Amino acid sequence: MKLNKVKLDDDLTTKVRTLKARTGLNPNILCRIGFCLSLNEPGIPDTYRYLEDGMEFNRYTLTGEWDSLFIALLKERCLQDNIDIETQLTDQFLAHLNRGISLIYNRVKKISDLQNLFSDSSMAYLD
Repeated sequence: MKLNKVKLDDDLTTKVRTLKARTGLNPNILCRIGFCLSLNEPGIPDTYRYLEDGMEFNRYTLTGEWDSLFIALLKERCLQDNIDIETQLTDQFLAHLNRGISLIYNRVKKISDLQNLFSDSSMAYLD
């Protein structure tokens, strides 16, 4: 996947900043959690083109030392969704990231709400 920089749109940047204020967590950590939530959600995320007028991350800053794990999880999800990983991987990465930020924004109002995300039965596959 040839994606070195990830740029969020302005609306999602506002959501990430609000989440940081609510939880005290850094934006890259919030994005990682959101990305994983999106991978666990049913349905294929919308791959419409997001405006890139907001916060920017280096991919490594976003995924850290677990970059290969995030990409492997994404590839597995794409295979489950019958999506061509050769041509659609970057679009799917961005779509899951964007959907994930919206999911976490809607579900987390304070730091203790994160516990509900991890104790939710929908995350049972992690056991």
